[in-house]
Amino acid sequence: MLTTRRVLLGAGLAMPFVARAQPAPIKIGVLNDQSGTYRDNTGMGSVVCAQQAVADFGDAGFPVQVIVADHQNKPDVAVSVARQWFDRDGVDMVLDVPTSSVALAVAGVVREKNKVMVNSGGGTTDLTGPQCTPNTVHWTYDTYMLAKSTATQLVKVGGRKWFFIVADYVFGQQLERDAANFVRASGGSVVGRAAYPFPDTTDFSSYLLAAQASGADVIGFASAGNDTVNGVKQAHEFGLAQTMKFAALLAHPSDIDAIGPELAQGLYLTGTFYWDLNDGTRAFTASVLDKMPQKHPPNMIHAGCYGGTLHYLKAVKALGVDKARDGAAAVAQMKAMPTDDKAFGPGKIREDGRALFPAYLFQAKPPGEIKQHWDVLQLIATTPADQAWRPLSEGGCPLVRS
Repeated sequence: MLTTRRVLLGAGLAMPFVARAQPAPIKIGVLNDQSGTYRDNTGMGSVVCAQQAVADFGDAGFPVQVIVADHQNKPDVAVSVARQWFDRDGVDMVLDVPTSSVALAVAGVVREKNKVMVNSGGGTTDLTGPQCTPNTVHWTYDTYMLAKSTATQLVKVGGRKWFFIVADYVFGQQLERDAANFVRASGGSVVGRAAYPFPDTTDFSSYLLAAQASGADVIGFASAGNDTVNGVKQAHEFGLAQTMKFAALLAHPSDIDAIGPELAQGLYLTGTFYWDLNDGTRAFTASVLDKMPQKHPPNMIHAGCYGGTLHYLKAVKALGVDKARDGAAAVAQMKAMPTDDKAFGPGKIREDGRALFPAYLFQAKPPGEIKQHWDVLQLIATTPADQAWRPLSEGGCPLVRS
């Protein structure tokens, strides 16, 4: 409760203290992996970046609160947390939500409760396709964008025969499907695949031996986090780097660091953000670096939590807090406004909820070219925002009017 004093001068009378009700805070719940496979790629880094967005937004006349929970990469756990947040704790927006199966489950609860989800961590294109809702914005990346950028460019430089090692759940399956389609469309071929149980696999030996026997010249790791790190390290143990290119279809600088520069060199990956990409990304990184876990620079998922939160707060301010409690109205306002922040620069959100930014293909630098810690990637190619993402007409989103 905020108490203010107002003085009436006209009749020479002083009014007593007047209590003015402060609106209930806008509550943002960061729901992600705090302890498992994706803890480094999401985790507390996403929380730090959401909090930085609140700080950069400044005082707009309403309080903002950021809370966090660990969904353990389990849809049932995530749904239970989301319901409690909405029903008991007054949460208005759910943020991050990695693991595609979790993201889709939470999106259904968000629509039921008419709240907002800004998804940065999940990769499934179904969030802007058949399961799109008026309550969801998909901010940072998806399987289509990752696959198009990485597969198309690698075929151009000679990676024509692909073998996929696939995390056997929605994200990995869609990533493989999309990458395989782009390999074939670019004149390459898929010579094999191996799907592994997620999240219970640490030994990739049998899958790598199958890749070696296939005659492939590219291994596409349709995975993320520790799975990709372990897969690339073990591929080197079998000497596969001597005859194959490695494509990590979703990876981050922290993964490159975990693999080590000697083994990671030459690895291809795609993102919409890199800390050292331009003046804006460097300024954003400087604002959060000291608060990041182990002082790792933010990755694109972390940056998406910053950009998505900042844009959501702009929409709340434009609508007014009371109207913004209507989640569908808040998302409609987000779509109506152009996006712009230090991490991603200018962009926009389509009617299916897809936020549009350029896609960048990177390659891990050789150790001799690394000038400082975290100087691990070099830019290879850029796909403009209007070409990087699945065309609106192909997604099947029921919100899109033909």
